[in-house]
Amino acid sequence: MPDSPPALQVAALPFRRGPNGVEIMLITSRETRRWVIPKGWPMEGRSLPGSAEREAFEEAGLSGAIAARPVGAFGYLKQRAKAGDIDCRVEVYPLEVAAQAEDFPEKGQRESRWFLAEAAAASVDEPELRDLIRRFGETR
Repeated sequence: MPDSPPALQVAALPFRRGPNGVEIMLITSRETRRWVIPKGWPMEGRSLPGSAEREAFEEAGLSGAIAARPVGAFGYLKQRAKAGDIDCRVEVYPLEVAAQAEDFPEKGQRESRWFLAEAAAASVDEPELRDLIRRFGETR
């Protein structure tokens, strides 16, 4: 049986312009507590960037202006205890953050923190995401 293509997920790359350069918000994953960006499955009735924007709100309370086109993509293996692992390709949409809500669906389940772009890149485990964040920080 041929390998199936990776499953599509979407992510927001939350950023702002700080006094020392571009800052990226990372959040912790719920299970492993690794630093990641808000991501999830495309949502019925929403565009891909709209789905990424919604994930940013649900996971970190973020709102702002989401880009219509992805800045890049990365791959990772989504680990699921009961249903088996899934090979995923994640399209990443920049989100220029305007505000962070005090209350949001996953509040208390994750930590969030602003990092300078280079520090954010060094904090994530996925090599393709690391490169994407570095390139993004250099071009903003």
